[in-house]
Amino acid sequence: MRKLSLKELNRIDVEAFKAKAKHPIIVVLDNVRSALNVGSAFRTSDSFALEEIILVGIAAQPPHREINKTAIGATDSVQWKYMKTEEETIEYLQSKSYKILPIEQAENSTSLEQYEVDPTQKVALVFGNEVKGVSQAFMDIAAQCIEIPQFGTKHSLNISVVVGIISWYFVEKALKK
Repeated sequence: MRKLSLKELNRIDVEAFKAKAKHPIIVVLDNVRSALNVGSAFRTSDSFALEEIILVGIAAQPPHREINKTAIGATDSVQWKYMKTEEETIEYLQSKSYKILPIEQAENSTSLEQYEVDPTQKVALVFGNEVKGVSQAFMDIAAQCIEIPQFGTKHSLNISVVVGIISWYFVEKALKK
């Protein structure tokens, strides 16, 4: 077996990516403190052709050396915006008719494999701070919360892993419908 070269992957350029249809998914990084995690979310959002990233509160913003280290250019292709507060973000998402889905360990959460993806529904997937999790403001307005089942001793997964798992799940389910 031979690995493909970068040229053989036939990836589109940034301008073609910006023009192409995206999955109606916004990644909300709620006070994510690690710029490396922010960069990873950009790269994942590019990979799955997600609509946008919203950086909230203390989340690092491009241009930033550590974001660039993991994004590897995805800050140029993925649309993004910064919002100072959770409330401002919620108002924006609701005004655009996005279903707000925190990804969190919570009472009455829906296990990921049980969540029914509606490919026509615009969703905002909210990923929280590495220590404190998703802000209560997002939890208070969420009709539903998604949780990734875990079976080990650790309390959580790294946010960059969670963004990848959740993004893949939503895109894969939407492509099958």
